[in-house]
Amino acid sequence: MNLDLLSIGDTSLDVFLTPEESEAFCRLDNKECFISFSYGEKIPVKRMEFTIGGNAANNAVGARRLGVRSAIVTTLGGDSVGEQILECLENEGVDTTFAIVQPASSSNYSTIITYGGERTILSYKAPISYEFPVKLPSVPWVYLTSMGDSFRPFFNHLVEWLRLNPQVRLAFNPGSRQLRADFREIADVVSLSYILYVNREEAEKITNFGDSHNREKDLLGALIKLGVRIPIITDGGNGSFVFDGKRYLRCGVLPVDAYERTGAGDAFGSGCLSALIKGKSMEEALLWGTVNAASVIGYVGSQRGLLKEDEIDIWLERAKSSKVLVEEF
Repeated sequence: MNLDLLSIGDTSLDVFLTPEESEAFCRLDNKECFISFSYGEKIPVKRMEFTIGGNAANNAVGARRLGVRSAIVTTLGGDSVGEQILECLENEGVDTTFAIVQPASSSNYSTIITYGGERTILSYKAPISYEFPVKLPSVPWVYLTSMGDSFRPFFNHLVEWLRLNPQVRLAFNPGSRQLRADFREIADVVSLSYILYVNREEAEKITNFGDSHNREKDLLGALIKLGVRIPIITDGGNGSFVFDGKRYLRCGVLPVDAYERTGAGDAFGSGCLSALIKGKSMEEALLWGTVNAASVIGYVGSQRGLLKEDEIDIWLERAKSSKVLVEEF
């Protein structure tokens, strides 16, 4: 099938709601970080947008736009939401051969409130029994990401498949439910990961590290002790950190104002991994991830701003002119 990448995990249909920016309806307390609405009131919404989302869909679409031949492995319900998700993926050129539809189930759905450049997500995870495809092709890369509470049986099949296909490289970006579970539930997958994408707080949690500020090398080392070959840690405005087997590298961020931050982490992951699949260096891969994330946060939703292959050079030039550097630390 000549695929470069299998993106495995959940997909969803997302609706973005932007409330009126009036203190009478919505208030943001920066110290406590609460968005509050008047109880029992009808809240005016000035903008509503529908888009597909979910970490696996974001990765598959992001990689496909960058010229990577991607397919998605996901389980959907047999409802109109599932149909819309499949249609959008196919329109993006993502192979949906391994998307399994369960007629009696429903699909994932999220309502996302955007305000002040941030988002609050009300996420419905359908009670899906994840199915592992009968036969997966041996591809160069697999990107595994967020799944619902019943993820472990699927992980058992995946671990067995990865051990039977050691030439396949695994990039793992655990979702919230994987991170909330006991670490033993994901330890075998982490140990098989060629690349692990996590943010600083997630890295601290799965390693029981504690406060890691100014100790990035030690935190990366703690992930390596879990079996990860190349750990990549993102840290918002502080950039990203990686140990590539030889060097500790840090990449800065592009100084852009965020319109809405949904999908920034997925955009970083798809940009970075796409560069590596295309044979780019780790320095280039970090920059691809950084500019892809910078583009996404300029739009509502997790996919509208995902860069296309012919846009990357323009954004890399912007990063260069903004003195965004990848340096050893």
